[in-house]
Amino acid sequence: MKLVFEKGSAGRGLNLIRECDVPRVSLDGSHKRAAAPRLPQMSENEISRHYTQLAKRSHGVNDGFYPLGSCTMKYNPKVNEEAAALKGFRSVHPLQPEHTLQGSMEVLYLAEKYLCEITGMDAMTFQPAAGAHGEFTGLLLIKAYHVHRKDDKRTKIIVPDSAHGTNPASASMCGYEVISIPSREDGCVDLEQLRAAVGEDTAGLMLTNPNTVGLFDKNILEITRIVHEAGGLCYYDGANLNAVMGIVRPGDMGFDVVHLNLHKTFSTPHGGGGPGSGPVGCKGFLMPYLPGVRVVMNPAGDTDIDVAGEGSGDMTGDMAPARYVFERAPESIGDVKQFYGNFLVVVKALTYIMSLGREGIPEASSNAVLNANYMKVKLSDVYDMAYNETCMHEFVMSLEDMKHKNGVTAMDIAKALLDYGIHPPTMYFPLIVHEALMVEPTETESKETLDEAIEVFHKIYETAMASPEELHSAPHTTPIGRPDEVTAARKPVLRYTWES
Repeated sequence: MKLVFEKGSAGRGLNLIRECDVPRVSLDGSHKRAAAPRLPQMSENEISRHYTQLAKRSHGVNDGFYPLGSCTMKYNPKVNEEAAALKGFRSVHPLQPEHTLQGSMEVLYLAEKYLCEITGMDAMTFQPAAGAHGEFTGLLLIKAYHVHRKDDKRTKIIVPDSAHGTNPASASMCGYEVISIPSREDGCVDLEQLRAAVGEDTAGLMLTNPNTVGLFDKNILEITRIVHEAGGLCYYDGANLNAVMGIVRPGDMGFDVVHLNLHKTFSTPHGGGGPGSGPVGCKGFLMPYLPGVRVVMNPAGDTDIDVAGEGSGDMTGDMAPARYVFERAPESIGDVKQFYGNFLVVVKALTYIMSLGREGIPEASSNAVLNANYMKVKLSDVYDMAYNETCMHEFVMSLEDMKHKNGVTAMDIAKALLDYGIHPPTMYFPLIVHEALMVEPTETESKETLDEAIEVFHKIYETAMASPEELHSAPHTTPIGRPDEVTAARKPVLRYTWES
């Protein structure tokens, strides 16, 4: 398939963009390019075909099973998109006066209220744009807390060796030294190693629970107690909240700050369907340091204001009380993103929460755990499970023995799944499991889909036993087989070079 830059012809074009309806402004020469950009010149037909071809080559949840471990690739209900597409939400501008944004502000207010109830936190900011951005923001809150108390000796963040790679990266970006502690054989935190690691220099602990091997750490209360007694704070990575939402709250486990992935747990689109959102919640003593502004109830809400004021397009002049106002934290760490974060993502997440309700939220988590355990048991007859305990929302298989006996690797199994229209599980993660495949089916998959996937895994296993060489060249039916992934990672080509 040709790149878009390799298509079209000089002078070809189309008219999709409306005529400019605002005054034109000319820039002076210092702000202009030396030469116009060399953009493809294509007809509407060519553009339509190009992006249709691209769409056919992609794989999303709407195409088929997507058991990408620790990524919670659940189906995104269309009602979420309909809510976000309402004119009142999509047409607002972040610089409008407060009294013209009351509906949008209520969305932020309710989303914060419900997410705090789910997590056991006291306040939340929606500014962070993604999970790792939320980690960074949460750690800045921890840092601000210690700095404000003039406790400058706290320079270390403790991270288990099974953690997501962004945890140590976020800690490092905040200027902390990362202390990695090994997990026990059962995949959970080693309490003795943790006790040995904490001290007067401990700023905090970053932890996911359930952890990245899909197990709930039964010692979680002892873990957070150890860190707190050393003077540190506890950060909850919400990547795996889908297993426990509405059932167990991070705040009740002893965590002081948490980030969520709305684009995972709360069914807003991932990646190319984004953008994401990584709101950060915290306990009351960290509220003074939150970034940006929060929506709060107006203490003078009985004061009548013109809600049809400037920018509303409504000149009727109706008077009504302003229920919501913006409030900035007194010792704020500053903005981590412009304005209020990715607002329409919050609209989608709130739609999801209100659609499920108090009963549906824990039911979704229970079904996610049920689906994962169903697949795990059905595959245990031929695949080695890294841990034999009842899992939560995901489970990890180890292909190490298969690699030694038949030369078939986790990569081979993952590539073979593509021939059956299944997106591969997460490969080679967590790092503490050799030849790992991490499977997360989510709650939105039916038993029929799970049974079909289980059958495919069994077929691939039979091929691995009978003719392993066949799997070394998989996939065989996709437009692209096995690209040189090492070269692609180390020497990426990120721009098109025109032929002279």
